[in-house]
Amino acid sequence: MENKISKTKIEKRLRTKTNSELVGTIIKLKKTNPEIAKILAMPKKKWIAINLDLIDKKSKEGDKVLVPGKVLSSGNLTKKIKIVAWSISKNAAEKIKQAKSEFVLMQEEMKKNPELKNLNMIKND
Repeated sequence: MENKISKTKIEKRLRTKTNSELVGTIIKLKKTNPEIAKILAMPKKKWIAINLDLIDKKSKEGDKVLVPGKVLSSGNLTKKIKIVAWSISKNAAEKIKQAKSEFVLMQEEMKKNPELKNLNMIKND
């Protein structure tokens, strides 16, 4: 069972963050998508880091995928998909480009899609 986190606890965790862009993103998501806000409010060392092979395994051609953390480069991408994440490794960005897929930073996606709707979230199992 997923442990719930209150908006108050997210607020408390926000006080420890120094990246103003991250704080702004968490505040916006707190109302619209609290699950992602909760993940981003955690200490960075506990953030989700997903390799391309797992993204490839859990997605279908044409999917729009959300990684609430960092995309790493282990494995390959064989499908043309859109990946939205907070950050990406340099090698993963190259591999996504080679697979003719698209990568968008979460902050950029939120300008067009503030609630991050219609994205399949991928987390470590």
